[in-house]
Amino acid sequence: MVKIGIQGAKGSFSEEACKKFALDHGIDKFEIVYQISSETVLNSIETENTDYGIIAMENAQGGVVIESIEALAKYKCTIVEMFHISVDQNLLGVKGTNVGDITEIHSHQQALRQCKDFLSEYFWTRPLIEENDTAESARRLSEGKLPKTSAVIANKACAELYGLDILKESIHDLKHNLTLFLGLTKLKQL
Repeated sequence: MVKIGIQGAKGSFSEEACKKFALDHGIDKFEIVYQISSETVLNSIETENTDYGIIAMENAQGGVVIESIEALAKYKCTIVEMFHISVDQNLLGVKGTNVGDITEIHSHQQALRQCKDFLSEYFWTRPLIEENDTAESARRLSEGKLPKTSAVIANKACAELYGLDILKESIHDLKHNLTLFLGLTKLKQL
């Protein structure tokens, strides 16, 4: 069984990217290892705890993913593939929450950047709180680890997965919101 580590939680865009990577490379039987951070993904490849890793590198709106650059500078790996996936950001909340009830918004720095025009128009007085992962934020909200009046920005898949309501769909600023992902493996010695 091929192990693929991803920079994200269950329901993340990294999980979507992982499935595309596996399909593109004919990997039928694989296990996704949810590692949240780029550094954990690269460390796991280098120590051979996973066969491949998937990390986000750059978003058309949000720019370069700094944590991925820092991890690539620290660990040795081989880039197998560079590919884009379409990223559809959504505002999610606890069931029964109205947009007007929202007191703060949690998500990954990249998601907050990708939705800055939407956020400045509707939530300019609310705190924006950076988290490690979009899907992880959704999970934490669903488990009551964030205030009930919080909202998160995440993939639509997280609404069903974590029992949240979609308060607003497709809130990203760019119509074609693409993120560049890298498929990585251990550096081969000559």
